[in-house]
Amino acid sequence: MGELKKWRDEKWVRIGTDGKIKGPCGTSKNKKNPDRCLPLAKAKRLSKRQLAATARKKKASGGRTQFISNTKVVRNA
Repeated sequence: MGELKKWRDEKWVRIGTDGKIKGPCGTSKNKKNPDRCLPLAKAKRLSKRQLAATARKKKASGGRTQFISNTKVVRNA
């Protein structure tokens, strides 16, 4: 199966700055500075705090950046 087909078949969801899943990707009301989107499987692996951090990083870009690099995972020692 091609990489594009696998990507298209993943269920992408919108992540709010509060760390909650807000709905399907592409439904953000703010088209100039949309919410962060992730595949549902990845969103479920991240904590609420990590989801909020990555969503805030996307919003902080002010819509200038389409792709946001992954947020570093900080583990408590």
